[in-house]
Amino acid sequence: MKAIKPATVALALTLALSGCGEKDKQQQTATPAASVTAHIAVVQKTVVPVISTAPGSVIAEQQAQIASRLMGFIREINVQEGQSVVAGQRLFTVDPSDIQGQVSQARAGLAQAEAALADAKNDYQRFGTLYKEEAIPKQQWDKIRLQYQVAQQQAAAARAGLGTAAAQMRYATLTAPFAGIITQKLANVGDLATPGKPVLMLENQSRLQVQTSVSSDVFAHLKLGDSVSLQANDTGTAITGKIARLVPAADPATRTYLVKIDLPPGTQLKSGMYVLVAFPTGQREGVRVPWSAVLDRAGITGVFVVDAQGIAHYRMVRVGDTSDGQVEIQAGLTPGERVVTSATAQLQSGDKIVNAGSGNV
Repeated sequence: MKAIKPATVALALTLALSGCGEKDKQQQTATPAASVTAHIAVVQKTVVPVISTAPGSVIAEQQAQIASRLMGFIREINVQEGQSVVAGQRLFTVDPSDIQGQVSQARAGLAQAEAALADAKNDYQRFGTLYKEEAIPKQQWDKIRLQYQVAQQQAAAARAGLGTAAAQMRYATLTAPFAGIITQKLANVGDLATPGKPVLMLENQSRLQVQTSVSSDVFAHLKLGDSVSLQANDTGTAITGKIARLVPAADPATRTYLVKIDLPPGTQLKSGMYVLVAFPTGQREGVRVPWSAVLDRAGITGVFVVDAQGIAHYRMVRVGDTSDGQVEIQAGLTPGERVVTSATAQLQSGDKIVNAGSGNV
């Protein structure tokens, strides 16, 4: 067998590598950068609102804890959690046996007092005639008259006692004070209802507010009726509310001030939802771009910047507050640069941008 010389092997490898290099160059030349038609905007300085954000919760402006004024076992509960009720609708009933006994006792006491009053009245009329005829002394007449007055007062007290006992019977059946939704049921049939212990929670969800707390610096910029932006994280809904209450007394524990914001009618927010409240507290110079220019690629927030040759380059930026379809760029862009504002979904760094229209950001 004929041996292959080392020089021949080296030459063959050199030729093979050279051929691969030429092939790669041909492939690179064959796949030029794509051309994409897109809108371009020139970044300029602008006045940026200073926004302070605070977490808030949606609450019902009108809510009530439904409790019994009587002590007794709950006989029935006529509603369930989540059920809508109208004003005056029966909610639950407490066993009124004790109150019925008090009513019977008060009624018997009234009957006794009225009988005593009738007897005292007869004495008053009979002895009054005798006194006019000077048949009895004044001292005896004064005593009879006093007894009649006492009997009148005792009868009046007995009537009041019966009225109070009868009024207590009304609290054996609890009704809804306003239309709303039952949000909590805190007891069951057979439980002992006691005065002041809530059995049901009722909310009027047609009148909702957002409740939040702010620092003294933010509170100093707020006025009743100011519009504020609200972002619901649960639904991504952005709405505008108006400041309805400003409590000027700070919480001694947190040193913050309570703010309540009215929600517009027909809002899709629900009681208990978490929202982010944006309070405008001033203005400053900054840079903003349309929201359509900002992307998230592999977890990196950035924009496509177009250079002088029209080539797009993806650049990481730090974003700030969003309002009116514009995003504040806190770092990563300077005035005078150009950014792509459309057709960014499939755009890649190195693509050639064909300007479909431009303007100032």
